[in-house]
Amino acid sequence: MKAKRRRTPGRLMAASIISFLASAFLLLGLKDLNPVTFAMALGVPLSFYLVTVLVPRVFPADRLLLTVVNFLCTLGILVLYRMDPKLAKGQMINYAVGIGAMLFFIYFIRLTQRRRPLVVFLVLASAGLMVLPLIFGTERNGARAWVSLMGFSFQPSELVKVLMLIVEAYLLTRRKVVAAAAYAGFCLLALMLQKDLGTALIYYSVILVMLWVATRSGLYLGLGFLGAAGGAVVGYQMFSHVKRRVAIWINPWTDYEGAGYQIVQSLIAIVNGGFWGTGLGLGNAYVIPANTTDFVFSIILNEFGWLFGICVILLYLLLFLRGIGIALRSASRFNAMLAMGSSVLIALQAFIILGGNINMIPLTGVTLPFISYGGTSMLSSLSIMGILQGVASLNENEMEEDRELAMAQGGNI
Repeated sequence: MKAKRRRTPGRLMAASIISFLASAFLLLGLKDLNPVTFAMALGVPLSFYLVTVLVPRVFPADRLLLTVVNFLCTLGILVLYRMDPKLAKGQMINYAVGIGAMLFFIYFIRLTQRRRPLVVFLVLASAGLMVLPLIFGTERNGARAWVSLMGFSFQPSELVKVLMLIVEAYLLTRRKVVAAAAYAGFCLLALMLQKDLGTALIYYSVILVMLWVATRSGLYLGLGFLGAAGGAVVGYQMFSHVKRRVAIWINPWTDYEGAGYQIVQSLIAIVNGGFWGTGLGLGNAYVIPANTTDFVFSIILNEFGWLFGICVILLYLLLFLRGIGIALRSASRFNAMLAMGSSVLIALQAFIILGGNINMIPLTGVTLPFISYGGTSMLSSLSIMGILQGVASLNENEMEEDRELAMAQGGNI
């Protein structure tokens, strides 16, 4: 008789997610009776299955990381479809391109050996990308961070996040602190000129953490905090949109019909959602401006409830802890720095936008990784996951070599 396939926790998790996605789209289909929605009930779970279950059989990948990330991506497609089916279809394309980028970076990290010429190229590429918005950029929500090219809009600073991790990891593991600081300073100056302070905060924080891990210097850490405080004061004094965001964070009702409107509507939607949510397709979060980008988490809390929202937060925490575990298991300092920086970046970006949605901190114009609509954001987030997966696969190879060596030594005794 053929043995039954063992029900591992990973398979049970994947099966539960597939059931959740299929039933969610079926519910939306019963509500609008749109054949496309019923097709999504098959297509989105199938996409999740193909990436989560079949990809690890061909490509080296950490299955838990892959499952969590793909659930967040497909959850984003579900929420976007609920708000705007056209955006959801575009996000599926972004998702497919992002998965391709993730697979590329898995092998990029595994196969790249000569890093010095590569880092020189990445520094030059970073400089070119950072300058683009200052010359050809368009302003959105007070920041000049977007570039339109042949009908497509993208945010160069999102792409530079990936390059920045590799460059800083290389320089800091070789104790080239001055060069690392100079590179970071250029990137931060470009972001300040673009008035993109949310992204600047992410860059600064991640680089500061990487610097402290590489040097363990309290002096550098202290100078970093002083620099952050000084930058916050300068940014507040220089940019009017920063003053507005701080003011509405303190009391959004003071300008309810203006800048405070989106925060107030977000808080109302969250309260209306309650513990269990209003139900998929039954919420009122569509009244929030930027509900598919900056405030996508408010939709989740409104229609799925606080309990589900807490689970989403815990998934980001799980990604962070898993990434730190990968860093700690790395034999190479460069790989450990890459894994640590990648984990901190995703976790920090998620914290900043989640905190902004619930008005815990001032709102910044960054996306919720894997869930918010945006091609450049999806591409950079999944590329960073590819870096993390590449380091994890290298760790697995090293463990396998250690096991083979131990068995060979045991056989010779």
